[in-house]
Amino acid sequence: MRKLLSIISENKLAQILLFVVYVIVTSLSLYLAQKSVIAFLLLLFSLLILYFLKLGNKTKWITGLVILGVLLPFSASHGPSYQSYMEVATLVGIYVAMALGLNIVVGFAGLLDLGFVAFFAVGAYTYGIFATAQASNFMPFGHYPLSGESFWIFILLGCFAAALFGILLGIPVLRVKGDYLAIVTLGFGEIIRIVFNNLDKPVNITNGSMGLASIAPPRIFGIDLIYPNQFYYVVLAIFLIVIYTVNKLEHSKIGRAWKAVRENEIAAQAMGIPLVKTKLTAFAIGASFSGMMGVVFAAKQTFVDATSFTLLESITILVMVLLGGMGSIPGVILGAAVVTILNLQVLTELSNWLNQLSLNGVITIPDALSPAKMQRFIFGALLILFALYRPKGLMPAKNQKYDAVKLKKRVESGKEVVAIREEKNA
Repeated sequence: MRKLLSIISENKLAQILLFVVYVIVTSLSLYLAQKSVIAFLLLLFSLLILYFLKLGNKTKWITGLVILGVLLPFSASHGPSYQSYMEVATLVGIYVAMALGLNIVVGFAGLLDLGFVAFFAVGAYTYGIFATAQASNFMPFGHYPLSGESFWIFILLGCFAAALFGILLGIPVLRVKGDYLAIVTLGFGEIIRIVFNNLDKPVNITNGSMGLASIAPPRIFGIDLIYPNQFYYVVLAIFLIVIYTVNKLEHSKIGRAWKAVRENEIAAQAMGIPLVKTKLTAFAIGASFSGMMGVVFAAKQTFVDATSFTLLESITILVMVLLGGMGSIPGVILGAAVVTILNLQVLTELSNWLNQLSLNGVITIPDALSPAKMQRFIFGALLILFALYRPKGLMPAKNQKYDAVKLKKRVESGKEVVAIREEKNA
């Protein structure tokens, strides 16, 4: 068995063939089965296998897009659970984008944020207020609700509004760090939630605890987007933009500055890195991704109230980052996917299966011990296990490796260019 595995690990063609067979089998299983959560999860698992294959980045991206954009929707579309599968996939995309935003703040810059869901709320309410008649209570001009075509503009507006709130949060917390920073951000998140929950007097802006209902759905080419399979492609497009942006930022000048601040603020400042600008940029960019997804969430749910933006949601997003691996983009994606799928599908299906066994008299399980109700207990147990045995997460962050020979040649060529310029100037 070990010989076979070693042969496969060294043979690139064998890996590709096995992967293609795996994808075909799981796709057919999902296509032929009326309802198979296992087949759905196995097809998603192919993306993790793809990540570890010895292929070029472009090949991996194209293959991943084919699986997510074509195979997954097509295979799931021939069963009664099509929309529920797409609902789970859509929410996975939303939480992955939010976790990547928090990873900038926590993983790259080392700033512990316990109120990150506040930016999600800002984006959701930004669209919800103007996509309902609520805006007519305080806007002296314009006709409300705005049409569904405005959704595409509000994705950008939600991004900018959340970034602005990120800067407003960053300004007063620049002098604190560690536990004190966590307390301040926790308070900020609660303040935003309470303000939105009570902002119905003296001017009714958010409709208070009643929330905003009947939010206008997005519209494109005259078609209203109301089903999860339609929102799936919207979320997929935003997710690709987010992951591309985060990947570019990580290896940019500002990304290296974030990591320097995370490791040692005093040393970073001594090297000429502006702490204020660097921290505010991290808060603003991280918050902007959450704001965009808040707009999508409000449009998808068609209802927004303050109960969707509690401290527990912030903790859940932080758990995604910690579980995957702080500072690791693939790890955060994996952590967010695992937590979301575990929460929305695995525990629910397990509860339904155990309830069915109880009804048939096979076993007797108290209702209080249902896996769906033990969700937080299970998450806590997972965190304890990973803290003990995988403290750096499922896929820890890896420092970029440089080829010493190529780097030396580049430095030497740079010196030659400088020498030539000096001769010309002389």
